[in-house]
Amino acid sequence: MDFSLTEEQTMLADSVSRFITNDYDFESRMKIAESDDNFSTENWHTFAELGWTAVPFAEEDGGLGGGPVELMLMMEQFGRGLVVEPFLANIVLAGGVLRRAGNKEQKAGWLNAIIDGSLQSALAFGEPQARFDLADVATTATADGDHFTLNGQKAFVLNGGSAELIIIPARTSGAQNDVSGITLFAVPAESDGLSRRCYKTVDAHAAAEITLSNVRVPATSVIAGIDSGYPVLEAAINEATLAVCAEAIGIMRTMHDKTVEYSKSRVQFGVPIGSFQALQHRMVDTLIACEQSQSLLLWTALLNTEGSADARQAISALKYQIGTAGRLVGQEAVQIHGGMGVTWELDIAHYFKRLSAIGVLFGNADFHLDRFVELSAT
Repeated sequence: MDFSLTEEQTMLADSVSRFITNDYDFESRMKIAESDDNFSTENWHTFAELGWTAVPFAEEDGGLGGGPVELMLMMEQFGRGLVVEPFLANIVLAGGVLRRAGNKEQKAGWLNAIIDGSLQSALAFGEPQARFDLADVATTATADGDHFTLNGQKAFVLNGGSAELIIIPARTSGAQNDVSGITLFAVPAESDGLSRRCYKTVDAHAAAEITLSNVRVPATSVIAGIDSGYPVLEAAINEATLAVCAEAIGIMRTMHDKTVEYSKSRVQFGVPIGSFQALQHRMVDTLIACEQSQSLLLWTALLNTEGSADARQAISALKYQIGTAGRLVGQEAVQIHGGMGVTWELDIAHYFKRLSAIGVLFGNADFHLDRFVELSAT
C-alpha cells in the first residue's frame, strides 16, 4: 500500500494544523467551551471559508471530492486542538446521510447549505433502549396521506440543540430490531411536536434528548426511500467511527508528547522525573500504543478509500484498538502528571475527557470486538 500523501492532502493537513496552532490554543478553546453557546459561529464560518466543510462531498454537490484519507487528516488535527465545533455531527453524520442518499432537491435545499456553513444539522441515530444497536429503532412513522406522523424518543443527539435540520431514523415496518423497515426523515427542528432537552457533555461538546410527539412531515422529507434507510445509516456511522478514531489518535499523540515534555521539567529528588527508568518504560509503552494505532488507522482509511469488503471489519478493529490503547495512553498521561493531571486548569484533563468519550461513542471496545468476530465469520 502507498502511504504517501498527495500535495493536496498535505496542504489540507497543514491548513488545519496552522489554524489549531495560531487560532485555537487551549485558552481560546476553553473560552468557547465555558460559554453559553455550543460552539463558535465565527470559527464555523472560517471552516466554511477555508473549504473544510466541503471536503468530504462530491464536486457535483459543491464539495471538493475528498475521501477517508482527507477526513482522517482533518480529524487528527481537530483532536490535537480539542475542537468543539460540530464538524462530526454536521458534516460527517448528517451531511454523510444526505451525501449518500439525498435526491437532487434535498441536496440543493439542505446539503448545499450545510457545505456553505449556513445550516446546522444533526443525525439522531441513537435511542434510550438501543445502546449501540443501530437497528434497534422504536420510533415509529405512520403514513398519513401524503404525510408521515412520527412518535418516539432519540437519545444523545450530537449538535441536537443547535441543529435546524434533524435526520430521524424511524420504523415504518417490521419488528423493533429488524434491519429492514427503517426510514430516514429530514425533520425541521422547529416542527410542531418536536421538543429538545439540550445539555453539555463531559467533554465540552453539546447534545440533546429529542422527543417526537405526533410530528407531521411531508413525504418529500423521506431520504433514500421507504424502509431503505438502514444501509445509509450504517455507512454514515462507519465513516463517523473512522473519523473519531482519527481524532482520538491526534489526542493520544498530544497527550504522549505533553507527558514526555512534562517529565523533562518536573523535578523530584533533585532530578527530572523523566530520568527514572520506570517512567521511561511507561512512556515507551504509550508511544508504541500511538504508533500501532496510527498504523491501523492508515490501513483502515485506505481500505475504505478502495471500497474493500474488509472495510467494516477494519473499522471495528480500529475502534477496539482506540478503546484499549487510548485508555492506556490517557491513564498514563494523567498519572505521570500527578494530581494536577485531573484539574480543570490543565489541558491533559480535557484531552482525557474527550478520549474517554470517544471510547464509548459509536460502540465501545467490547462491542467492536464482538462485531469484528461476527464479521470475520461471515
